[in-house]
Amino acid sequence: MPTMTITREIQAPVNVVFNTVAHTEEWVKCQPQVVKVEYLTDQQVGVGAKFRETRMMKGKEATTELEVTEYEVNDRTRLVADSHGAVWDSLFTMTEQDGVTTLTLTMESRPYKLIPKIMLPLCNGMIKKEVAKDMDRVKAYCEEQPA
Repeated sequence: MPTMTITREIQAPVNVVFNTVAHTEEWVKCQPQVVKVEYLTDQQVGVGAKFRETRMMKGKEATTELEVTEYEVNDRTRLVADSHGAVWDSLFTMTEQDGVTTLTLTMESRPYKLIPKIMLPLCNGMIKKEVAKDMDRVKAYCEEQPA
């Protein structure tokens, strides 16, 4: 799957957007399909934090272990997961200008097993659509928060 990039202009300060995408307890508030989060490290925020996220996908639970590998307050956070025969690398970056935050998600998958190498290109459109919905929910949630 080629790298996908999705951007949203959010009418909210950068700290609200950053906290929403970089702090799991905020992320789950805007992602109703996430049904469970289990922390795998004592550290819950920042580089080195690891957690297991369970979400409903097409009526079934799917669980993914994620690790925070970059964390720069109000600038960027990166989550990496090794799941279903591929490494998923998701980088959220943000900039604010005049109270509007531009949030960009750059997601890359690197399949290392045969089936994902075949299937990911076929599923690219569906994956991008679902990730875009996640970003739309972030936008709506952040715009509802007090500044």
